[in-house]
Amino acid sequence: MVPATLSENVVVITGIRFRPAGRIYYFDPQGQGYNTGQYVIVETVRGVEAGRVVIASKKMAEGDLSDPLKPILRLATEDELRMMLSFKSKEKDALVKCAERVTQHALPMKLVEAEYTFDGSRLTFYFTADERVDFRTLVRDLASAFHTRIELRQIGARDQAKLQGGLGPCGKTLCCSSWIADFGVISIKMAKEQGLPLNPSKISGVCGRLLCCLSYENDNYIQAKQSMPHVGALFNTPSGPGKVVSVNVPQESVEVMLESGVTIQLPVNQAKQPQGPVAQLVEQKVESRGGCGSCGLNKSGGGGGGCGSGGCGSCSSGAKTGGGGCGSGSCGAKSGGGGGGCSTCGVKRNM
Repeated sequence: MVPATLSENVVVITGIRFRPAGRIYYFDPQGQGYNTGQYVIVETVRGVEAGRVVIASKKMAEGDLSDPLKPILRLATEDELRMMLSFKSKEKDALVKCAERVTQHALPMKLVEAEYTFDGSRLTFYFTADERVDFRTLVRDLASAFHTRIELRQIGARDQAKLQGGLGPCGKTLCCSSWIADFGVISIKMAKEQGLPLNPSKISGVCGRLLCCLSYENDNYIQAKQSMPHVGALFNTPSGPGKVVSVNVPQESVEVMLESGVTIQLPVNQAKQPQGPVAQLVEQKVESRGGCGSCGLNKSGGGGGGCGSGGCGSCSSGAKTGGGGCGSGSCGAKSGGGGGGCSTCGVKRNM
């Protein structure tokens, strides 16, 4: 009983592409076996077309199909393949002639590519435009010039890059033109999740849209961050307690700002999170540090100036508060009753 039930829910399909790196469509082989690389003639919603087999005939659950299967009519003959190559060689000339007529009609559109069907029964022009274009007059003009059925299709920036191809910032062939079949959802949140600079020139592709590769490792970053400390967490480090200010997922490390204002980087396994009253004390110490952000200089109350209790983080002189300042003179913190301070940041001590 079980095998019979399974056989009712299984159909035989063949995967076919009509363009390189294009979407794969499933067709009914009608009992025939087709191998990858073969060209076949199929019936589509746009008419009879020729496509290349990329998935050999195999069984698939009927519930996994989104559309009803259309039939594969037959294998493409040698004459049909030669005819397809002949029309393929005419596409560039057709694009040039179409561009001339677009200029004559003064239409705000940019042509991208021309495409003939295998038998020349239809010629499709792909174009980009900032808004909708009324090209009905252009279609009539092109039909009289090419003596075939004309279609014009407006596409987006990503589809334009897919059709034209090129090299990405990584130096490799564009993913969209080499293997990506369908465009996924790419958001700026992915760049933020991976700690990338939010500079359009750094995270945008040749199409001007966000890089498709932002989604490749996004799930790994989200999963890795779940086991790593979050920004703002308090930690005890070999150099003293501090607060996490950034997380480096690839290196599995964190940047911790110490009480003195110095930022250090260390592996996650070398940092221990304080617990209970100790954690509250560390947070109070870190939050209460004021003054110089570069050297940790604190504002003193009524007496002398100089660096805070933790010393000058910029010059590591270890200067203490009280009557003096930075004794080594490497940071320029002046002691005494004058209005001196740390020359690195220009913070003046209170009189």
